[in-house]
Amino acid sequence: MIVKVQPDNQKTKALIAMARITLERLDKTDKEAYPSNTLIDYYDAMHKLMEAISLSEGVKVKGEGAHQELIDYVAKRHGFDEQTKQFLQQMRDYRNRISYEGFMVHKNYVVLNSKKISGIIEVLFKKLSVKS
Repeated sequence: MIVKVQPDNQKTKALIAMARITLERLDKTDKEAYPSNTLIDYYDAMHKLMEAISLSEGVKVKGEGAHQELIDYVAKRHGFDEQTKQFLQQMRDYRNRISYEGFMVHKNYVVLNSKKISGIIEVLFKKLSVKS
């Protein structure tokens, strides 16, 4: 459910800082040796950045299906193409399956998608730097 709130610059900055820390730690990890953990970390960083974007706009997404709705909101509001939106939803689904079912991601997923993931993260950071 999307709820209007006051823009929260302090929480936005904290979420950005946490995303940076997660990505910094990820850079020190052998991503191919731990592909499931790598996917979780990438998704976590992107989720924090998307949440920072929505909070900076005075929007909070909460409740059942909040992650899915947040992706849809940011994708629509910020002109992400359908392919990017579907990719983010796929990452969300994999992250849930890893966390709740013990699903294992193959290292090829990380190898084949690392440029795409880095590109999305870069776009999210740029959207936030325009707001600051």
